[in-house]
Amino acid sequence: MTLNRLVLWRHGETDYNATGRMQGHYDSELTGTGWNQARFAVPVLSGFAPELVVASDLHRARDTAGVFTEATGVPLRVDPRLRETNLGKWQGLTGEEIEAEWPGMLGAWRTDASVCPPDGETRVQVAERALAVVREVDEECSDTVLLCAHGGLISALTGRLLELPADRWALFGGIGNCHWTVFTRRPSGDGRWRLSSYNAGTTR
Repeated sequence: MTLNRLVLWRHGETDYNATGRMQGHYDSELTGTGWNQARFAVPVLSGFAPELVVASDLHRARDTAGVFTEATGVPLRVDPRLRETNLGKWQGLTGEEIEAEWPGMLGAWRTDASVCPPDGETRVQVAERALAVVREVDEECSDTVLLCAHGGLISALTGRLLELPADRWALFGGIGNCHWTVFTRRPSGDGRWRLSSYNAGTTR
């Protein structure tokens, strides 16, 4: 089997998003706004008619995905390989706190996917573990799969699926809470992916 379409959906707003703190592997919770963002997205995302939803095991993604699967009846699978980047010692800190402790390193990390936060992982590593999930569902499913994950992972995976050099991944902007990115197969039939939309979302 081969997928025709892949939808990457970021989780709703969390308490860490609302206070400007880095989350990484921290298991933060959705805010009331985050729950509502997920509900508002369901009618649009259901139009893609995914046959399977695969979510990160972190609560913010798993709960967001659950809003969709409970409303639509689409099967839900949880996979820890879709976790956000492990930010190591930066997790729980604000950008200002990171800059004070590691001057210049945050800027380097934002522009270079091979830079690793202290005790963390690079976005290149994140993209590779997410790509393994894509390859598995590509063999299993034949139409559309929805992956519910995290902003950093989605941006990194986008660069990897488009086969761009890692030093170009920073050209992609961030992903809004509960926004999504869509890939479709190229019409050439070579199996490669084409970016159909990036950071799309509802107007609410």
